[in-house]
Amino acid sequence: MVRMISRAALLLVPAAVLLAACGSSDVRSGFESTEPGGAGTVAPAPGGGFDGPQAGADEKAGECQKMDILFVVDDSGSMEEEQSNLAKNFPKFVDKLNAFTTKSGAKLDWRIAVTTTGRDVKYTVALPGSPQAFPFDEKGDNGAFRTGGKCGGSKRWIDKSDPDAVSTFTCRAKVGTGGPGFEMPLLTTKLALSDRMADGTNAGFLRDDALLAIVILTDEDDCSREDNDFTVSGADGACAGSQIRPVGIFTQAFDAAAKGAGRWATAVIAGETTCKSAFGDAVEATRLKELVTLAGKNGAFSSICDGDLTPGLEKALATFDAACKSFPGVR
Repeated sequence: MVRMISRAALLLVPAAVLLAACGSSDVRSGFESTEPGGAGTVAPAPGGGFDGPQAGADEKAGECQKMDILFVVDDSGSMEEEQSNLAKNFPKFVDKLNAFTTKSGAKLDWRIAVTTTGRDVKYTVALPGSPQAFPFDEKGDNGAFRTGGKCGGSKRWIDKSDPDAVSTFTCRAKVGTGGPGFEMPLLTTKLALSDRMADGTNAGFLRDDALLAIVILTDEDDCSREDNDFTVSGADGACAGSQIRPVGIFTQAFDAAAKGAGRWATAVIAGETTCKSAFGDAVEATRLKELVTLAGKNGAFSSICDGDLTPGLEKALATFDAACKSFPGVR
């Protein structure tokens, strides 16, 4: 959550103060809450599919049999505990994907990729009342899917049929905490689904007959801007004003990537309000709430302030299930 920290850091540079630690959390077994009185382990819905408040929604348009899932994970300095919690929850997430069956009895064919909230960005922090300015030149994934390295796997995504699918994802989900200071999940998702497809980096991930499912995990609001060499001179200076791209631009880009509205869904796990939790501090994700609103019935928002990702991942699966049941079909 570097951007929130950056607001304080305007008074506390150098750059080292842009990183802060959060509290720790633990997940006992799969989709199991770590909070007293929280949700217990989730069982598959009767007859296959996912359970949840949106499951069983409008089925008139058909039903998808494939799902392309993109996780966009905040890799700023405060996200270590959240990433670990995501990795620990993932086996149960996969169990529920594997339990899904269509009306014809077919099993869901899924694939999953991981990218982060950062892009290459240059900016300068100018402290009020100080003659000194502090330049930053930060590097991000720019929407490229994570691959290789210690996590293994030669592809930039993980297929259901891969022998080490679960362990590969749990490794890739821990994207680190050295990412750029301004989280731009909407822009990096757009880059992942357009520019990185066009230049071949992520090419082949999207399938014409699959629901595109986007999961965004962050403790900050979106700060998507495409310019560089700007100056941060106030607490919110970098994430306000005309350089911040309208949320609607990104939903249009997702429509284009998925080849039509209704062919993609999103689940955001972020700050419902400004809060403190077992993960540390989070700020209200106003722009990401707008994304969910624009997605309509194909959007879900869950609070990272719960201090456990169990409810958010359950809600994500229920939302994707409902979107899959009303999938418009191949165009």
